[in-house]
Amino acid sequence: ALAPREARRPAETIDPRFLPTEVDYSTKEAPGTIVVDTTTRHLYLVETGGKARRYGVGVGRPGFQWAGAHRVTRKAEWPGWTPPAAMLKRKPDLPRHMDGGPDNPLGARALYLGSTEYRIHGSNEPWTIGQAVSSGCIRMRNEDVTDLYGRVPVGTRVVVM
Repeated sequence: ALAPREARRPAETIDPRFLPTEVDYSTKEAPGTIVVDTTTRHLYLVETGGKARRYGVGVGRPGFQWAGAHRVTRKAEWPGWTPPAAMLKRKPDLPRHMDGGPDNPLGARALYLGSTEYRIHGSNEPWTIGQAVSSGCIRMRNEDVTDLYGRVPVGTRVVVM
């Protein structure tokens, strides 16, 4: 039998560079816009006065990176997860659907981007923040995505670069 999930987790320490903080941030994007910098592995929520709220993120691994602009088209709390067909082809042992909850890879909240399969979402693997490990989604610690979720409405512009 496997040990309880908590006992199987790697140490959940996070590099302080990836903890949420207020920063100076110069951009042409309007306040309220989300900007994801996949190189530095940070997400910025643009604020007024040349400031932004910065969060650490995990991004797409090599071969799964992308860039572009979308809008948040839907928000969900403790979302269910259905792996896309391409992911099931790569990993046929994945469940066909997983209800929302602490073991779900989408974590506590999800912001759906345009008509894509990409999301900004929480994670059941918070130790991966700051790494390039996903299939293209932007992952955050659950407490961070919950904070962001409360700050942005459906329709928010999201720029991934």
